[in-house]
Order: sequence, then structure tokens, then C-alpha cells
Amino acid sequence: MAAISAGILLFRRAGEALEVLLVHPGGPYWAKKDLGAWSVPKGLVEQGEEPLNCALRELEEELGASFSFAADELFELGSVRQKAGKVVQCWAVEADFDPANLRSNTFSMEWPPRSGAAQEFPEVDRAEWFGLDEARQKIIAAQADFLDRLEADDRVG
Repeated sequence: MAAISAGILLFRRAGEALEVLLVHPGGPYWAKKDLGAWSVPKGLVEQGEEPLNCALRELEEELGASFSFAADELFELGSVRQKAGKVVQCWAVEADFDPANLRSNTFSMEWPPRSGAAQEFPEVDRAEWFGLDEARQKIIAAQADFLDRLEADDRVG
């Protein structure tokens, strides 16, 4: 069975344009990757957990900020299957966040490989607002569908 992640795509209006908040994964494997590496803030749905609850938890953990949304502010953008098989479910909500306030949770891994030494890395090392055209270049290919669905949604226009 494929792993399931859930996330929330924050969006805001910049005049007539729409901007979305994407995050860049932390750790040494992603340090030099940019195009096609960014993502919606998301994480794995734990057994028995509601995907939307996971998405809200992950948003707060990855950004290091508290959010409070009314139930009718969030709307579903559906799901996509990424190249490696992981399914990502996504919701959208209009909200603001200052990337300078990013305080991501961390993970530990052996680094350098086969060194026996464990190092801590932020789960997310950057967050940034992008216009939709630039976001389509930055985001993981399968997740670009979320941008298209957001743009086409009547609640956004």
C-alpha cells in the first residue's frame, strides 16, 4: 500500500496575482536542488489519523507557527500520486505567513554516510511565496496539479 501524506497549500493575493507558499526540504540530499524540489507543507498520515488533522499538524510543525482556520475556510484540492508512488492529499486556505519566521521541526540522520555520526537537520530549510508560474517550476512535478486546481477553483477567483 502506498504511503499517504497530507498537506495544506497556503495562498494569498498580491494585487491581481495569486501567490502560494512552498517549502524546500532540509537535509544534505536536497541542499543543492531547487527546480522540482519544493513542496506543499505536508507529512505522513499516521495510522488512524484523519488526513486533514495530519495536514494541519504538519503545517504547524514544518513552519513553526500556529494557525487557526474555520472549517469552511479550508477546501480540498484532491490528491496526486508522486513518481515514487506516495499519494499526497491537499487542502488550500487563504492565509499569510512570513518566511522569516520559519522554525521547522528537525530530523536526525547519519551524516556523512557510513560515518556512524548522527546529525540534526531541519525538515524544511526554506519557505517562500511564489507566483503560480514560478511555483510550477519549483514544485515537485506531480504536485503542480494542486496549483492548477487552486487556480481553477471558483473560491479563489
